[in-house]
Amino acid sequence: MLRSMLRPIALNGVRSFSSMPLMHGTTILAVRKGGQVAIAGDGQVTLGNHIVKPNARKIRHIEKYNIVTGFAGSTADAMTLYERLEGKLDDHNGQLLRASVELAKLWRTDKYLRQLNATLLVISRELTLELTGAGDVLEPTDGVMAVGSGGPLALAAARALLDNESMSAEQIARKAMSVAASIDIYTNGNCIVQVLDDAEPANDMKPEQPEAETKTTQKETKQKAKK
Repeated sequence: MLRSMLRPIALNGVRSFSSMPLMHGTTILAVRKGGQVAIAGDGQVTLGNHIVKPNARKIRHIEKYNIVTGFAGSTADAMTLYERLEGKLDDHNGQLLRASVELAKLWRTDKYLRQLNATLLVISRELTLELTGAGDVLEPTDGVMAVGSGGPLALAAARALLDNESMSAEQIARKAMSVAASIDIYTNGNCIVQVLDDAEPANDMKPEQPEAETKTTQKETKQKAKK
């Protein structure tokens, strides 16, 4: 009888041992443009059909390494992952990519960690990364990445604004978050933005490296043949 009472049920696609509705929602957006990278998050926390907090802080700054994280999902789960990421950064001398890969591997394989329900968006001056419980470490090609219920809305708005030369990364992030908040019921307008200056450009905006010449001209070939 006890076993039947504790049988897990599915809520919003997540298995749970409780009949309480899950907290969900959030929009986290990162924009990299013109030597600046910005990460923005809204402040709404939703429990079922109710707003329980309008000003939650979902952006955290790891000052030691000048790395900023934003999370979507359960707050307790996200804070656990945040602490693990900070530990991995300590283990790998602040190398964000290496630390993220190691965390993703642990998150995927550890019996306890793989139950955590959260997604992390992490930025540094050099990188923008998304970490998921599926073991993924994703990097955008255009410098824009978003997660959460309003993520697709903010992503679309930010990409549409990228070509506006008069707007900085921070301005694009704020405007895109405003668009997401006006449409997604789980995202509000209490936006917190963290900016890192002197950032590297996005991958598709970096100048291409000249390819090494592998072929000689016909004239050079003849000259070599004579020698």
